[in-house]
Amino acid sequence: MRHRNVFNGFFRSLMIGLGAIGATGCSVAQQDSFTLVTELPPGFRISGEAQYVPRPGETCTVPVKKGREHPGFKFFRQELSEKVQTAQFQVPLSSVEGGCPLVLNSFDYEVDAKYAAGFDDVGRDYTGIVFQESTTDNVKLPTPTTLQRECEWLFRTMGPNRIIAKILKCTPVATPEQASGSVAKGPLQRSQLAGKTLKVTFSLSHEEKPAVGDNWVKFPNGWKRCMGKSLEDPYAFCRGNTTDFKPFKMPDGRDCTIYPTCTE
Repeated sequence: MRHRNVFNGFFRSLMIGLGAIGATGCSVAQQDSFTLVTELPPGFRISGEAQYVPRPGETCTVPVKKGREHPGFKFFRQELSEKVQTAQFQVPLSSVEGGCPLVLNSFDYEVDAKYAAGFDDVGRDYTGIVFQESTTDNVKLPTPTTLQRECEWLFRTMGPNRIIAKILKCTPVATPEQASGSVAKGPLQRSQLAGKTLKVTFSLSHEEKPAVGDNWVKFPNGWKRCMGKSLEDPYAFCRGNTTDFKPFKMPDGRDCTIYPTCTE
């Protein structure tokens, strides 16, 4: 009986110890990552790629890719939606691959957006976040940190039928909390993100601009495409001629004379 009591006491102590280790391990895991929240406007989707490099001071290298395994990379995806959408990802700040201790170096976004119903009517741009070791200036980030990316459409005509196509451009902008914009452009300190939330909000500007300079003339109700040398001139620079214009086609096939209202 005494042996059984000793064993039961040892067993209880062991389980309590394992429980403490488990709780500590969970806490450590939470403190070695951050929550990335991404907010997208309607018609957008993103692919995210977290890239890791050897921890400073390490002499090891990131293992090479094997099949579908990508050491040093972690991938995230947020599918296209016709509504405003928010996604949440848990991003490790460090990892070990092939025995090599790694730290998060950057998080790169591939941003896609639809501008019309056609399969190819998609614009794409790339943006990202850069991370670094803590610095000695002890700059404190707000919690949660919010970063803003403003996207805009740049329009142009393509091909002999002068069909409107659009280019997507996304750039960092300063948040109200960080009026200087320094945090908006990074880099961010890894240690200050541990266990915290980083929100990246993408917005779409209501104003569209020509993708190529001296191709369009702006009027109160829209933009007109310059004639250039002839209807067949694919470049059609205005070169001071602001009275002769040529028609173009919208992605849905409509023949138009002014963008974006189509008809005057």
